Amino acid sequence: MILKKYEDLPEYMQNEEVKKYYEKLKDKTVSLCLKRVFDIIFSFLLLIILSPIFLVLALAIKIDSKGNVFFRQERVTRYGKKFQIFKFRTMIQDADKKGSLVTAKSDSRITRVGRGIRKIRLDEIPQLINVLKGEMSFVGTRPEVKKYVDCYTEEMNATLLLPAGITSMASVQYKNEDELLEKIVKQGKSMDDAYLKDILPRKMEYNLKYIQKFSIWEDIKICIKTMIKVL
Repeated sequence: MILKKYEDLPEYMQNEEVKKYYEKLKDKTVSLCLKRVFDIIFSFLLLIILSPIFLVLALAIKIDSKGNVFFRQERVTRYGKKFQIFKFRTMIQDADKKGSLVTAKSDSRITRVGRGIRKIRLDEIPQLINVLKGEMSFVGTRPEVKKYVDCYTEEMNATLLLPAGITSMASVQYKNEDELLEKIVKQGKSMDDAYLKDILPRKMEYNLKYIQKFSIWEDIKICIKTMIKVL
């Protein structure tokens, strides 16, 4: 997981705001390589260990509502590369075409089984496939749809220096993001405005601090904090 040369980054990432984060990461080759080794080993092991849960959840989703077991959607990861994220489907079929791309707690599109799955983040488990493929990492900025990435500031683009992640300190701190969104929307804002103007900037503060402090030990600590928060 070695960094590209600065001049090989996408043009929109070649700015002074991104460069200061790039300088922090370029001397951490060992940690970047260990991050990928960690991702491969543990995603492979967890996919095997959690396979019975995969089966149970798949059956529950299929029985509960019409549609595919998995929800797949184009997201953006390292260097602005697009990929198809895997998640267990927790909403009605084609929900992303019937409303906002972000979800409030009481969203009517969420299925009965989906509500329980989302509560303890079990819908994220299939992303272990994305981690094994190298499209994501265990720890990193949560992957957004291109619509939201296009709204990033120059500094926010620095988060694309590393792969998107299943979890992060932003995810830990904003575990109840859907509740916060709902409160803001009740004040009169649209769902998209609430996310882009109120939630995303705050989450990005954590994501940018993570790049500055990046190490394999920091990743391990965030994984532990995530497990504690979820359980």
